[in-house]
Amino acid sequence: MIRTTALIVLLAIIGSQMAMAQGPDRTEVPIPLAPFEGKIGRTYKESQGDWQHPPAPPEGAPNVLVILLDDVGFGQMSTFGGLIPTPNFDKLASNGLRFNRFHTTAICGPTRAALLTGRNHHECGNGFLMEWATGFPNYSTMIPKETATVGQVLQANGYATWWFGKNHNTPDWETTVAGPFDRWPTGLGFDYFYGFNAGETHQYYPVLFENTVAVEPKKTPEEGYHFMADMTDRAVARMKFSKSVAPKKPFFMYFAPGAMHAPHHAPAEWRKKFDGKFDMGWEKYREQVYQRQLAMGIIPQGTKLTPRPEWVPAWDSLNNQQKELYAALMENFAGYFAYTDHEIGRLLDAVNELPDADNTLVIYIAGDNGASAEGGHDGTLNEIRNLNGLTTPIESVLQDLDKLGGPETEPHYPIGWAWAGNTPFQWTKQIASHLGGTRNPMVVSWPAKIQHDDEPRDAFLHVVDVLPTVLEAVGVPMPESVNGVKQKPLSGKSFLASFNDPEFQGRSSQYFEIVSNRSIYEDGWKANAHHSFPWRGDYAPGNWDQDEWELYYLPDDFSEAVNLAGKHPEKLAELKATFERAAREHQVYPLDDRFSARIAIPKPPVPGFDPNSKTYTYYPGAIRIPEAAAPPVKNRSWTMRSEVKTTGENTEGVIVGFGGVAAGIALYLESGTPVFDYNYFGEHTVLKGDSVLPAGKATVSVDFSYEGGETPGGPATITLSINGRQVAQKKMAVTVPGRFGIDTFGIGEDSGQPVTQSYQSPFTFTGEIKRVTFQLK
Repeated sequence: MIRTTALIVLLAIIGSQMAMAQGPDRTEVPIPLAPFEGKIGRTYKESQGDWQHPPAPPEGAPNVLVILLDDVGFGQMSTFGGLIPTPNFDKLASNGLRFNRFHTTAICGPTRAALLTGRNHHECGNGFLMEWATGFPNYSTMIPKETATVGQVLQANGYATWWFGKNHNTPDWETTVAGPFDRWPTGLGFDYFYGFNAGETHQYYPVLFENTVAVEPKKTPEEGYHFMADMTDRAVARMKFSKSVAPKKPFFMYFAPGAMHAPHHAPAEWRKKFDGKFDMGWEKYREQVYQRQLAMGIIPQGTKLTPRPEWVPAWDSLNNQQKELYAALMENFAGYFAYTDHEIGRLLDAVNELPDADNTLVIYIAGDNGASAEGGHDGTLNEIRNLNGLTTPIESVLQDLDKLGGPETEPHYPIGWAWAGNTPFQWTKQIASHLGGTRNPMVVSWPAKIQHDDEPRDAFLHVVDVLPTVLEAVGVPMPESVNGVKQKPLSGKSFLASFNDPEFQGRSSQYFEIVSNRSIYEDGWKANAHHSFPWRGDYAPGNWDQDEWELYYLPDDFSEAVNLAGKHPEKLAELKATFERAAREHQVYPLDDRFSARIAIPKPPVPGFDPNSKTYTYYPGAIRIPEAAAPPVKNRSWTMRSEVKTTGENTEGVIVGFGGVAAGIALYLESGTPVFDYNYFGEHTVLKGDSVLPAGKATVSVDFSYEGGETPGGPATITLSINGRQVAQKKMAVTVPGRFGIDTFGIGEDSGQPVTQSYQSPFTFTGEIKRVTFQLK
């Protein structure tokens, strides 16, 4: 008995020593400090100290850099056969591996949520976009505590964690100074955040946050400012600083530019590099890319080039004005892409200078969905106007073509270039049913572990597989519990084995769904049901049971070119049933095909605001308030009352600024005289006072009388008054029906984009503002 007891004790000691050697228990985070192994006596003389230490990553854990571009098609960059030179992406691929069957969700926010959490987008509350959120848990955009992010896991395991660029995963109504901040990047496991909280931002006038504080660029567009360069500078500086003070501490950097999402802001010198490069038109572009993809081995021999759909006009059918505009918009996009590649090259060069550069895992995903057709049939210089369902005559656009890509424009190319950008596939961004929406290029490099292979890896992968791959590379498990909350199982599976195994197969099944465009993949077969159109935000047909399902066998048909639905009806029926099971299992339902109509659904108020109140009162310093959290001034009547104090004609500046270049409103003083400007997509209705405000206290009021009834964007009468006296009145035949755009609301300055070119932002108010009150009617 004594010997048995001794054996048990010995085994316990050995087990404890082995556990210590292997490191702490990482199945629950946060991980406690290391045990105290000193001695505590009555005084320090009888005691022995022992420093406890926080958890450290496993020995040899790599740095991890995840780069995620926005709105990129499979056939755009040179690395995958496209005609836009991306030498830095090429260089990374030449030292690593290309993956040609990697998939996203078909739209940005859901893809990003899936990447960060390793769960399918519906399961982590991001079935669609934050601006289109609805009151169902799977569409609320509120990432639940049960789906912790890669940042939270690695941060708890001793990593430095940083997020640069786009954050499209915080609910719209939670992006103000009121918080809460647990769904901001710094609440999702990232030590540092520098970027924007939206689907897109103006690259010359970005809406920037450092952690949770609004900040402004240190340069103007005229001084050469561009957000792509700014975020790259910040990322390089942060990385070098961290490695200077803690060279053995690995980092996880999530680098997510706004590029290549609209607005396509290309510095002029980069845009000019592509003059005349796309005059051949989109069909010939597509044919050239297809041949390059075959020659490079990006697509298998025998792959068919899918034909031009009826919704893309033949290039030769276009008139000269159309060709001029469409080619110029593509040149601008290419310039923006080449510039983006250059900036990412600077980041990769900085990585290569690190002492542990070889032990840095880089996962570079070119796009969170396919190329975007949201520019409509003609493209645009004002994409917000397009998103509000309004078109602009080509003649009017051509008049401003000299401004293309600059601060005064918000460009997007036309549908035809999006279709061409997704060579060799059908369809575009948003269309989760087809590979043009969901298949994106990926390159992985890890010099210490990966030997370059010219042949692309063709394992079927999905964005949910990134997190488990990173965790396996680091050597930590996905915790069972995070901050006391039991975690949902991961949807993804690691593809780490593919780094050294060309035969790695990847996933055997995966569902896809965005705006009712849906698909199911299983063992090579793929069933697709197309339902909506990216350029028709008003198109919500319902009638889901009337959708025509298609069937493809991908091992023999890389591009989804041969519809086998008629030949194999039994297989199609089987896969449709499989989709139904997957949809119920992964919280896809209810299907919702509304697009623009979903924006109009009332969202929760800013936490702490009375949802029944029609009065909004603001004080000086209230700036950078997102449009969703600002007074709802569209399609209704309201009064704005500003109480100010001036010194007469020497007082100037913005009292209220809301919106920006695309559309918005501004009340400001010009040499002491009040001016109200309503920017309707570049058409300005301006009301000006008849005299300078007298020195001292004054009240400036704007009354907006909406006359459109239930019709969005209807007419209105605007009245400007000083101290209760009407000084100007004008009528507008139409008003902004949806959103002003991608800028913000503020008091005392016009942060970011100027609503009008009559002043230069921020045009800070030089008098005193007591308060500004909006009263809704």
